[in-house]
Amino acid sequence: MSLETPNPPGARANRLAREKSPYLLQHQYNPVDWHPWGEAAFEKARAEAKPIFLSIGYSTCHWCHVMERESFENDQIAAILNRHFVSIKVDREERPDVDRIYMTFVQATTGQGGWPLNVFLTPELKPFFGGTYFPPETRQGRTAFPRLLEQIHHLWTTRRADLVQSAGDLHQRLAATAQAAPAPGELDARGIIQHAGARLKERYDTRHGGFGGAPKFPQPSHPRFLLQYARRCRDPEAARLALHTCDRMAAGGIHDQLGGGFARYSVDAEWLVPHFEKMLYDNAQLAELYLDAFLISGDARHAAIARDILGYVLRDLTDPAGGFYSAEDADSEGHEGKFYCWTQRELSELLTPEEFRVATRYYGITAAGNFMDHSHPAPLTGQNVLRIADPDAPPADEQLLEAARAKMLRARAGRARPRLDDKILASWNGLMLGALARASAVLSEAKYLAAAERNLQFLRARLWDEREGALYHRWRDGERDSTQLLSGYAFLLSGVLGLYEATLDPGHLRFAIALAEGLLGRFYDREHGGFWQATGDQSDLILRMKDDYDGAEPSGNSVATLGLLRLGRIAGREDYLEAARRTLRGAAARLSQTPEAVPALLSALDFEAEEPRRVVISGEPGSALTSALVRAAHQVYCPDKVVLGLAGPVESFARSLPPEPTAAYLCAGLACQPPETDPEAVKRALAIGGASGWRA
Repeated sequence: MSLETPNPPGARANRLAREKSPYLLQHQYNPVDWHPWGEAAFEKARAEAKPIFLSIGYSTCHWCHVMERESFENDQIAAILNRHFVSIKVDREERPDVDRIYMTFVQATTGQGGWPLNVFLTPELKPFFGGTYFPPETRQGRTAFPRLLEQIHHLWTTRRADLVQSAGDLHQRLAATAQAAPAPGELDARGIIQHAGARLKERYDTRHGGFGGAPKFPQPSHPRFLLQYARRCRDPEAARLALHTCDRMAAGGIHDQLGGGFARYSVDAEWLVPHFEKMLYDNAQLAELYLDAFLISGDARHAAIARDILGYVLRDLTDPAGGFYSAEDADSEGHEGKFYCWTQRELSELLTPEEFRVATRYYGITAAGNFMDHSHPAPLTGQNVLRIADPDAPPADEQLLEAARAKMLRARAGRARPRLDDKILASWNGLMLGALARASAVLSEAKYLAAAERNLQFLRARLWDEREGALYHRWRDGERDSTQLLSGYAFLLSGVLGLYEATLDPGHLRFAIALAEGLLGRFYDREHGGFWQATGDQSDLILRMKDDYDGAEPSGNSVATLGLLRLGRIAGREDYLEAARRTLRGAAARLSQTPEAVPALLSALDFEAEEPRRVVISGEPGSALTSALVRAAHQVYCPDKVVLGLAGPVESFARSLPPEPTAAYLCAGLACQPPETDPEAVKRALAIGGASGWRA
């Protein structure tokens, strides 16, 4: 179901009707005189000397829907906005560079952030006041939105010079912070990694898994780094904690127990009740995490969760031409979670008495339920989010449980689905491309490799400009945008490298090098190291900023750093390695002082801590034995390795190895172990090698 909003009776479309973003199209029939982000809106604000009301959100944002319903569809509130402001809507997923600037301002001035993000700007785009959700009437200490609008208008008309001065001062402070050179620091990889692992273990929720309390986000970069730390530092307790997190998330309501995939986060600390939107970027990273977990634990349940995630994406988030859609909404028929939840009565009518007995015990179904959508004026009652409450079903009950699941899934398929955000982003597609490519080798599943190849064909045909060597960010409805972002280049570079390592196709390696050249040419800070979030020629940004926080998504800096380190080792490119190392050195203080904020960058540091091993595989790419050796190289947990062939622009030592017979060489520096032709022997050699490790 599309996320575009149907035309309400008598409503007239505003300017957003000409946009491609599903989020902007949701607002096309609001009575607010919305403008898209762009020069036309800025010029109107300057010509009329009006402040800008900037509202940023995304299509599957639950509280964005609430504020639209309460305020932006309200004729009286819209009249205030139209009379006194130039109102602009931005999709933060299309323009994370715009979002980052104004989110930084709101977080700095209020101490918190989130979406919807609502900010008041001067006509020169400088912010002077902002916040997140504003209710239509004063509620729980939050100022009523109409009253706030009138107050801002009053200040603009009576004390405009003060507001402009304040905005200028705030802008200077933000600019000083954004442009500041990183403090010099020693990059003690051993000390940083040990300290980071200890910090994460201290913050660990030993009862429910994960880190911190409610609300709780999966943030796969944290447990993935903890697994690397466990291997590097010989700390089995750290690995146990990360695997515990995997198990608790998989058992919780954040995991769609029927249809697969994970919701964005849970509102509680125990992974029970999610905000039900499902995001491509979460599921790509979680697939990688569960592949790690499977390789470490050998537990088939972890492999099953990885398959469950990828099955959901291939079934529900895949464009017929091969691209991956961005997200599914939390709401359906005006209620959050209605598609996913069940009442006890519904199940009693759907299932046989025996199936009902087994299913209600397994999923923890009660008459009272465990969820209520409090944001709706008429909340549904007795709703149950499915979770695994009693995992130890007797073998005699397994058939009954499977029969119940099948009936429930068929019944759910007949409900109104949450709306689909069908825009295709280079960045998030890069994450899923890499997850599928790796899964194809780890799980020996050809369908995942086929999906990854189709995805790359889609992205190269629609978002990559061969002549310019440029990667654009968004494709939807037959049209790409004009924005280039670090996250697009970095995430796709990572995904293409994963596809190369799963296939040894030299064409994929050449494309990875083209992406790396674009990355360095457009975003690299040659003076201080690190990478800007946007290109330097975007006149609609008041600041260039560097993304240095690994949250729900890893930062472009972290992914670019690891991508260049991997590619540098595969292609023998010292310039790529040095750019990555400068980025790590520039982040030394961040890595040392707040390592929990940059777990993906810690993973890059761990990769660079000692020279990674190279698995060099001779033979024709795609042949049976070559493919078997490639799969073997990926079927051992060994994050400090790269896999490469002999063809194409690979490093010189690999090219010196004999092309026949087909074999795998495990190399470090200029030394290799004897060639192996037995895939099982390759696995044993990788497992024995391990990380050299540091003992405290």
